[in-house]
Amino acid sequence: MALMKYTDCAKLLMEHEAILLITHKNPDGDTMGSAAALCSALRRRGKIAYLYANPQTTALLRPYVEPFFAPAGSEEMFDYYVGVDVASENLFPQGFAQPVDLCIDHHQINSHYAPAELIRDDRSSCGEIVLELVKALAKAPTPEEATLLYIAVSTDTGCFQYLNTDARTHSAAAELLRYGADCGKINTDFFRKVSAARLRLEGAIYSSLSFHRDDQVVVATITRDMLRNAGATEDDMDDLAGLAGRLRGNLVSVTIRELENGESRVSVRSMPEVSSSEICAVFGGGGHAMAAGCTIPAPPAKAKAMLLAVIDEIMA
Repeated sequence: MALMKYTDCAKLLMEHEAILLITHKNPDGDTMGSAAALCSALRRRGKIAYLYANPQTTALLRPYVEPFFAPAGSEEMFDYYVGVDVASENLFPQGFAQPVDLCIDHHQINSHYAPAELIRDDRSSCGEIVLELVKALAKAPTPEEATLLYIAVSTDTGCFQYLNTDARTHSAAAELLRYGADCGKINTDFFRKVSAARLRLEGAIYSSLSFHRDDQVVVATITRDMLRNAGATEDDMDDLAGLAGRLRGNLVSVTIRELENGESRVSVRSMPEVSSSEICAVFGGGGHAMAAGCTIPAPPAKAKAMLLAVIDEIMA
């Protein structure tokens, strides 16, 4: 399939009057910031545009994106549905069940679920793609849109620390600052300040670390008891997967979170020598080469043993 141009995508969006933008479940700053910025740009072009009110939106993101949420029960009023940073149908948010017409994404493992797609899998964030799309739609983003896109770009690169960060990422960030993005507030809100519960939880996570293959592999375990003892909620869970990978010499870091149903949610981060997506694909998951995830139908201890066996095989 030929790559869709940004101008063609803009024309396609302008052909529709009422557009609902879909973010992925367990939403992060990239999916929410990108969708909200695009929603704002579409409204400036006279369109009826809203975000699906993702019920898992965190307290940190909610003040930035809630003004764009669609009213309850309004899904049927729309004539066009757009997935933003949603790689596959199984990542649709809780309660959403409509067919999606257009997918805007940067994941290599996109399942191509939409009949039209704007995919750039060489971009570090979906925010970089939406920045170009907003310019195709409305010439330049407003300061509010630039701030939303800065959330997208900065959070999906770990404040420009992850290895997916490249020259285009920094160029996009600089461009967003010129458009008025409030980087000081975003950097403070998302990267400098956390709750007391989050600090207690981080201490427990560091205490849980186990080291394997001469410290090349590090595993963190997050149990429900740890969350309860720390007083942590979903609002304290952002970017926990990065903690285990801070050890010098680490090639693969795994974070295993115990779920209420006895399953384990797994996040894998890796250096270029090892593919995170290859590890998670064994368990039906996927993602990027250096950041991927999956769910294993087993409690943390068993999930850990299963993951280490796969990692040993891949790294042999």
